[in-house]
Amino acid sequence: MKQPTFYGRELLPLSVIEAARAGAPLAVESVLRYYDGYMNKLCTRTLYDLDGLPHVRVDEYMKDRLQNKLIQTILKSSL
Repeated sequence: MKQPTFYGRELLPLSVIEAARAGAPLAVESVLRYYDGYMNKLCTRTLYDLDGLPHVRVDEYMKDRLQNKLIQTILKSSL
């Protein structure tokens, strides 16, 4: 059976989502990897150095907060 897609990207299997909700660490890691590109896009910032030159970077602090919030939401939904 072909895996369902959304805008050309394969969706997470339901078994992985259920395992993540049950607290399986590998499943939670799979969910984080699935959303990694999206979180990078959300956390991309333009920073300027001392000379005023722009540098596009991922704000790691913000990304870490998003990942923590996602983990909390996954585990909270299992209660």
